[in-house]
Amino acid sequence: MEISFLMLLVLSLLLFPNGICKGLAARPPVVNIGSILQFNSTTGGVAAVAIHAALEDINSDPTVLNGTTLKVQIKDTNCFDGFLGMVQALQFMETDVVALIGPQCSTISHIISYVANELRVPLMSFASDATLSSIQFPFFVRTGPNDLYQMAAVAEVVDYNHWKIVTAIYIDNVYGRNGIAALDDALALKRCKISYKVGFPSNAKRSELINLLVSVSYMESRVIILHTGAEPGLKLFSMVKQLNMMGNGYVWIATDWLSAYLDANSSVPAETISGLQGVLTLRPHIPNSKMKSNLVSKWNKQSKKSNYSDLRVNTYGFYVYDSVWAVARALDAFFDDGGRISFSNDSMLHDETGGTLHLEAMSISDMGNKLLEKIRKVNFTGVSGQVQFDAGGNLIHPAYDIINIIGNGMRTIGFWSNYSGLLSTVSPEALYSKPPNISLADQHLYDVIWPGETAQRPRGWVFPSNAKQLKIGVPNRFSFKEFVTKDNSTGSMKGYCIDVFTQALALLPYPVSYKFVPFGNGTENPNYDKLVQMIESNEFDAAIGDIAITMRRTVTLDFTQPFIETGLVILAPVKQHITSSWAFLQPFTLQMWCVTGSYFLIVGVVVWVLEHRINDDFRGSVRQQIITIFWFSFSTLFFAHTQEKIL
Repeated sequence: MEISFLMLLVLSLLLFPNGICKGLAARPPVVNIGSILQFNSTTGGVAAVAIHAALEDINSDPTVLNGTTLKVQIKDTNCFDGFLGMVQALQFMETDVVALIGPQCSTISHIISYVANELRVPLMSFASDATLSSIQFPFFVRTGPNDLYQMAAVAEVVDYNHWKIVTAIYIDNVYGRNGIAALDDALALKRCKISYKVGFPSNAKRSELINLLVSVSYMESRVIILHTGAEPGLKLFSMVKQLNMMGNGYVWIATDWLSAYLDANSSVPAETISGLQGVLTLRPHIPNSKMKSNLVSKWNKQSKKSNYSDLRVNTYGFYVYDSVWAVARALDAFFDDGGRISFSNDSMLHDETGGTLHLEAMSISDMGNKLLEKIRKVNFTGVSGQVQFDAGGNLIHPAYDIINIIGNGMRTIGFWSNYSGLLSTVSPEALYSKPPNISLADQHLYDVIWPGETAQRPRGWVFPSNAKQLKIGVPNRFSFKEFVTKDNSTGSMKGYCIDVFTQALALLPYPVSYKFVPFGNGTENPNYDKLVQMIESNEFDAAIGDIAITMRRTVTLDFTQPFIETGLVILAPVKQHITSSWAFLQPFTLQMWCVTGSYFLIVGVVVWVLEHRINDDFRGSVRQQIITIFWFSFSTLFFAHTQEKIL
């Protein structure tokens, strides 16, 4: 029996060498993954609970990893201190892990992405910084939302409400600056813009934040985008209400940091909620499912185990939970394909000894490229929805909930999906089975309760108190005062051109501060060429009036479409007309009439010379012949002389 088994084994090795090696490749009993989080933050605490919940489910599922236990090593890091956080992250990379979950902050993510590329360790990051790309960092895998899509959703909300200018407040770090840069690009596509942006450090003092808000209140835009973290953002909102910047006319849009905080914290102070009334915020869309409900139901038990009993699950918790599952499924496929976990020293770091970082202790994952390939190919339905990566390394079908904070809770007023790029009250997953609808006419959101407890949409701008006024030159004419002139009684400018200008300004969705400057003394019409030259030399910012559009002027100035047009006309001098019976003589002067009469007489004499010898009508006494000459000359004015024909 034993001899038969050995012979069968030898035959199998000869016939199927690759398959037998894969089948006999022993799976390791334990596989270690790492995670870099900030424990004392809301997102870090939720992520820690989600990682342990995922590990518990994975290790209890016999269909995944087939006997291999997945373990995690979590490192606490400081996101607010870039240098300290970098050192802590580099120290952690001395451990041999096959994949990393996190980090949550963009600053550390940039640093660790370089390390992950060198050590060939897939980095499953839920940092939203738009500049983190798999093109620059091949081992960077984004398992959460991308700020490119979030800012596109914010820009769509701004455009939907017909606002054209916004003010941006952001935390002055990599996350904040890159997020606002993405917002600027998204607004430009909608022909909107950031009229004023201001950043502040994470450790800003109260006096600095107050000065910041005061400067914002001087600006014309009343639509304010706040892109920060939870702690500095809530600190800023606490001062907004004190400065009366949460009343009628103001619009506050907070990015997803606010919804993440409110979802995760079970007990938010009433004072904090009171200062957020009417605020709009965004939340990455998580479709409802049985898997999601199961995780929510057991969250309390798991959070107590991890010493985060006061935290509830938020969207980042769902993404982190699915990130661990993505690694587990990729490892399962990796082992099925004959993959082995092994590490080797990095020759470039081996000689860099000394210090406390121990860079030589960092090891390269020998089959990290193969594991990365398996991760990018995962395709399963998780608690956050469909987990599948596109060619750019982002999750497919990014979508956001648009939320209005009212009373003690949050109300979803609509959704934004990258699938259509539009706002809708229909959930995004209901749209994926249909062709994308890109008609702007189909955009719709539910009614919003704005700051000041009003349902009326704010105009979004006011006339700024410190704005530079446009100097507009206006001709002070002597004639044709109906077009434009100066009212001597009030000193203001008036006329048809002024009325057209003010009505056009009323149609603009943003304020324009201006003042009229009369050009001319009013006793004579001013020189319009000189007015054009004053605009060229920046003495005037613009001009209003009956200014003719000529080729030379269009070289240096831009004109509006003409709103007064004379058409084809004939110019003639003004004279007093004679209405007597001799009015027919007016077309010609006396000299012209004399010359015309002389020509007629000459014609009569010539005809007489030619005809009197043979024509009896031109004969007779001298008196009769003179009469005939005069009669024939002037009779040609009234009828033509022809020879009589006898029929």
